[in-house]
Amino acid sequence: MRCYCCSSKSFKECCEPFIKGESLPHSAEQLMRSRFSAYATAHYHYILDTYTKEKQQALSIEDLTSSAQGAKWFALKVHPTLAASSLDSTVNSFVDDSVNKPLNNSINSSVYANTDVEEATDAEQNTKSNLNDNTTVVEFTAYYFENKSMYQLHETSNFIVEDGKWRYHDGELHEDCGKIKYGRNLPCVCGSNKKFKQCCALKNR
Repeated sequence: MRCYCCSSKSFKECCEPFIKGESLPHSAEQLMRSRFSAYATAHYHYILDTYTKEKQQALSIEDLTSSAQGAKWFALKVHPTLAASSLDSTVNSFVDDSVNKPLNNSINSSVYANTDVEEATDAEQNTKSNLNDNTTVVEFTAYYFENKSMYQLHETSNFIVEDGKWRYHDGELHEDCGKIKYGRNLPCVCGSNKKFKQCCALKNR
């Protein structure tokens, strides 16, 4: 079965080993993809474990489960970013190698993205200032169904190397987040080269 993160690999060869704790993501993009797959498969313990320690303090598995209630995540698109491609290769040496038109927002994306609009705390400022050399960003669009409608979550995420492991810290949501209309005869957003109606639209049942 193709991986939930829409890579060219199977789930077993892509995100599953990360979610099961059999290996560690070597890049921020790998972590982001595996977190998406964890949402798609309801592995909320992995979601919680891959936040930075600071963000974990304000979250629980119950919070994450409640926020994702009713959403069926089905496709992911990663947008090329210069920061991610350049910094991931640099920061890898610090990583532990051991182991179309928005209508309205629906899902509580503040828990998925943990996007904070309040002024950063002193601890957060210290985290960012101390780890500037071990951070990078990844921009992505995640697609999901809820109440028979299609939504997208477009975010630029901030990732940090913490204790030798990539961790998700927070992110900025883009203005095109929300409910969208997508033509059934258009190419599927998952990149399968099939028409949407012949591919992921079948999951909206």
